[in-house]
Amino acid sequence: MGVSLGLDTLLLDAGGVLVHPSFTRLGAALARHGVRVDAAALARAEPHVKRELDVTPRMQATNDASRASFYFDRMLARAGVALSAATAAAIAEVQAYHARENLWEDVPAEVVPALARRRAAGLRLVVVSNANGRLRAAFRRIGLAAHVDDIIDSFEVGCEKPDPAIFRLALARAATRPERALHVGDLYHVDVVGARRAGVRGVLLDAAGLYGDHDCPRVATLTALADLIEAGDARSFGPPPAVPP
Repeated sequence: MGVSLGLDTLLLDAGGVLVHPSFTRLGAALARHGVRVDAAALARAEPHVKRELDVTPRMQATNDASRASFYFDRMLARAGVALSAATAAAIAEVQAYHARENLWEDVPAEVVPALARRRAAGLRLVVVSNANGRLRAAFRRIGLAAHVDDIIDSFEVGCEKPDPAIFRLALARAATRPERALHVGDLYHVDVVGARRAGVRGVLLDAAGLYGDHDCPRVATLTALADLIEAGDARSFGPPPAVPP
């Protein structure tokens, strides 16, 4: 169980870990503007676009909100859709929905059972997300709020990953220490680097297998992460990182 690793808290990214964007909603918006694309093609493209985003210069020069246009444009291009006035109008419609409701609303089937396993093992579950102030309401709407102990939305607290301040806030609210927490996210330079700066071990959820050259533990699913935690093998995650001076 988690206690055999010295863990009492699991920090979880939201988008890309607990929820995914609604590619069906995105495809429907494009269709309303005369652009036909299969939602499955968008879903296949999305991990590769995140990997393109996840490089040091781009992450250092942007924030979560400013990366949105690159994210959507590159997703469409990878899915074989030519950018046009019609695609721009569809993306504007989707972004307006995101501002009201949060587009990241699809919950993979494994998520609730994996969270239940971690809670049954005695771990506190704290969501730490770069979000837009709508995450808490979205989690209530899609039924995830009851399955976690706390939700930290970067918009609400005024700092975002990879700033270690948001991780320190999560630790304080969980009343735990860095070495007793583990963070799982889907962006190396946001989640793993940020967690390490706060002295927290970081795990990358790499479902598409795109990060084999990176120096961090990787899992393909939350179920696989639960299996590793229950196995109690500390070598899976390494020692807690030293906090930079």
